[in-house]
Parts: sequence; C-alpha cells; structure tokens
Amino acid sequence: MVKLTDDYQQNAQAFKAAGIAVPQFDQAAMKAATDQKPVWVHFGGGNLFRCFHAKIAQNLLNSGDLQSGVIVAETYDGDVPKDIYKPYKNRVLQVVMAPDGSLDKTLIASVAHAIYYNRDDEFGWQTLKDVFEQPSLQLVTLSITEKGYALHDMNGNLTEQAKYDITHGPEVAQTNMGAIARLLFARYQSGALPIAMVSTDNFSENGQRFQDGILTIAKGWVNNDYVPQDFVDYLSDPKQVSFPWSMIDRITPNPAQSVADKLRQEGFEDTTIVHTAKHTNIAPFGNTEETHYLVIEDSFPNGRPALEKAGVMLTDRETVNDADQMKVTACLNPLHTALAIFGNLLGYTSIAAEMENKDLVALIKRLGYQEDLPVVKDPKIINPKEFLDTLLTKRLPNQNIPDTPQRIASDTSQKIPVRYGVTIQHYVDQGGDAVKKLVAIPFILAGWCRYLLAVNDQGEAFEPSRDPLLKDLQAQLGSLRLGYAGDVHAALQPILSNKQIFGNDLYAIGLGDKVEANFKQLITGPGAVAKALHALNEEED
Repeated sequence: MVKLTDDYQQNAQAFKAAGIAVPQFDQAAMKAATDQKPVWVHFGGGNLFRCFHAKIAQNLLNSGDLQSGVIVAETYDGDVPKDIYKPYKNRVLQVVMAPDGSLDKTLIASVAHAIYYNRDDEFGWQTLKDVFEQPSLQLVTLSITEKGYALHDMNGNLTEQAKYDITHGPEVAQTNMGAIARLLFARYQSGALPIAMVSTDNFSENGQRFQDGILTIAKGWVNNDYVPQDFVDYLSDPKQVSFPWSMIDRITPNPAQSVADKLRQEGFEDTTIVHTAKHTNIAPFGNTEETHYLVIEDSFPNGRPALEKAGVMLTDRETVNDADQMKVTACLNPLHTALAIFGNLLGYTSIAAEMENKDLVALIKRLGYQEDLPVVKDPKIINPKEFLDTLLTKRLPNQNIPDTPQRIASDTSQKIPVRYGVTIQHYVDQGGDAVKKLVAIPFILAGWCRYLLAVNDQGEAFEPSRDPLLKDLQAQLGSLRLGYAGDVHAALQPILSNKQIFGNDLYAIGLGDKVEANFKQLITGPGAVAKALHALNEEED
C-alpha cells in the first residue's frame, strides 16, 4: 500500500506497482521557488481545481516550463486547507475514470501552499497580501462557483455584506469580491504592478462579471475615501489588470466511496472522504472524467506560464465567448441542469442512470438539438454538434462517473440566467413568435418550480440542494402542494417575472403562461412528472 505522503522519488517503484504516475520534480524545490518568486494564485481549493488546474500546473512543472507551484487560497471553508491539504503535504491523487471502468491515477504535487483567506484568519489574511505585493505574480485563477461573485440579492439590490464591505473598507472585507479587491489594492500600492485575474468559473462572460464585482467594491471605496480614483483607473486598464474570459469543461463529481473502495483494492491507502461542517465533500483523491477543455482569452499583462503546452487553448475574447456560450448556455450545462431537476423529482441518484430513461433522454435531446444548437455560434475551435454528440453518447452515460443530480442541482437559481436565459434571449432577439415555439425550456423551468416544492413524484419529501434563494423561493410557493387544483398564477408570478433569475420577465416575452401550464401538469398528483415527461416524448415522436 502507498500513501500520498510517501516519498514519491525514493519510492517510485511502489507507486508504479500501484499504477500511480508520480511528479517529475522535487516538491521541496518547487516550494522554495514559489516562496522566492510566486507566479500563480488560485482561489477555491475544491475538487475541480485539484483534478484540473493543479494537473495543468503539474504538467508544466514536469516539463520544466514552470518552476513555481500554485498557492491555493480557500475563501469559503477553512476546514479544506486544514483537513485535506496540510495532512497530505498539499498533494492529491487525480483519478480519471474511463468509460470502460478503468482508473488512470496520478499523484499531483503542484500546490506549494494552501491557506484559508478570510479576515478572521490573521495568518492567511496577511500571507496572501504579501504574495500580491510580489512583482513575479503573473496570474490569479478562480473556481469559486457563481455564488462566490454575488453582490446583489434576487431583487438586484446590494446585499448587506456588500454594503458592509463598501462602507467599512478593505481590511474587514466579507465578500469574495471585497477580499480580492483588498489584495489588488495592496498590489496597486506596491507600484501598480500588472496581473491577470482569470475567472475559470462555469458561467458565461465570467471575466466581465468578475471585473464588474471588483469595480463595484472599488468604486464604493472611492466614494467612502478608502482608496484613490487612481486605483479604479488601474483596475480598468487591461494593460495593468486584465480580467480574461474563459470556458472550462470537466465533469468532476464529489469523491465517491465506490472509487475509494476500488483505490484501496489497487494499493492506495488514503481514501477517507472528508465531509466538513460547511458541507464540503472532499478527499485525498479526486475523481474526474477524461474529456476536458480550458479556453482562456490570451490577455496577461505580466506574462504567463506556457499554458498552451499543457493543453489550454489561448485565443481572443470573441472566440472564448463563442466557445463558452456553446457549452454553458447550450450544449452541456442546460442539459445537466435539466437532468438535475428531474433526477431529484424522479428519485435518481446517478446522472448515468438517468441516461437510461428514454423520456429524460428525449427531453435533453430536444433541448440540445432543437432549441439550443440552432442559436449557437460556432467557435471554430470546438465543433458544437460533435461536442453535443459526445456529451450524449459518451460523457453523460459513463457509469464510471459517480455524478449525482443532487450535486448538479446546487445553486440552480444562480445558474438559470446563463443556462437558459441566454438562449431565451436569442429567441427574443429573433422577434415575432420565435420564443413561443420553445417547448423543452419552459417545461424544464416548470420542473424547477415543481422541484422547489421539495416533494418527489411519489409524493415523498426530499431535501433540495443548497441554493442561496431557496428559502425565499419556497416561501413564495408556500400555498402550493402536490394535488393542488387551484390558480397557480399568484404564487408563480413573482418568480417567473424576476429578471434577476431569468434575464427577462417571462410573461412579457410570452413564456410565463406556458411555464404555468406545464407546472399545473406536474403537480396534479403522484406520477404526474413521469406522465408529463412521457407525453412530451410522445409529442416529439
């Protein structure tokens, strides 16, 4: 048996016997180089980073194209650096799960340091500030999910935390945007040093939203005399601080016990999955799929590592946006969210198992091929139809990927504006009755409203996945229940007209009434969801 903390250089043969590839560099030397000249900081130390970004860095360290490692800054859960990075020397076992059931295993050791960056952690608060003052720092990447950028509530007003940050200044910032703006101010004070701030989170125009968030805080600080106007000018100049757009794609579920059991059988000892108090599920290993893409706008004012040598596609903003809209708003994420919603309602705990349900497959095919694909702009670097074909025939049906609808359903209210709102807007822009021809999208949105009732298709209660708007939305639907035959408009109207959620008032564009009609079908009684899905399938036939 081998452990993550074993000396992979001296005991290379033991790792080889366990089928584990090891780094081709000395971790201690990498840490020393990082301390001397930090190059790369990543916010968000979760499963996607450990299985994707960290492997990119490792490939470059292996080839000698990078000497400095990644400094991980966890902003949400202090238990992550404490319980999953530090005890394992900042290492992780990347497990790539092929459709044939085999596991491709690599020991990743590209993280130099992992800290908790929060104002209540004095060490992390000061350490990262020191890093940002270093001229060598070239790029910051983020994977903190949509809600990590949130400064506004469901009505478009600044949250109390955002107001606090703006009125109390950098040193006590509570939001991610405020805490990161604090670091950029330190970098500005150290000589207005250049840097690239790269959001790799899974939503369209991520770089723009990142920049908007930082500038919202910074302009508030100017108005409250915490920073000079020159700081806002610095942040607004892409030759000094860039906010490149990106598209990222790699399905990375929470670590699964089935994978842990198989790893132990194959000679790997560290398989205990950690469930933190903040509901983070993480382990000494990370399980992920083979297929992956990372496309980044090539805008790095302080230079960058040779990311292209590790498979990253560097291009212009327009191409990134086309690739991202192809994936996030059309050919993957909307289908994933549809499976998440109806998977919960129908009692599934596996995305792959859902792909054996003909009616669910018919729904997402209709969504992907008939409603999403026609409004997708071909990014040229990735063929949209081939991407969609691969998703439906290989990626989603891969039974070796232990992904769940419960994981995908997290924060759905934050995802809808991008995953459905963008496509809806394309049809609105076409004018006429184009939007009224949509069938799958209004059905899925009705399914989400039905999901918010937290009762499955058998009439049994289930626990919805975490969502920052869940309590407010459920309160709005409080008068509704399975079997309700009355008017649903009063309960649904405030939700379906909310532009923060859908990008449009759905009634104003002709979709609200259709969503209401679908919703009424879905609540007629036990079995109504399966019946409505099948009826939609028969209509397609």
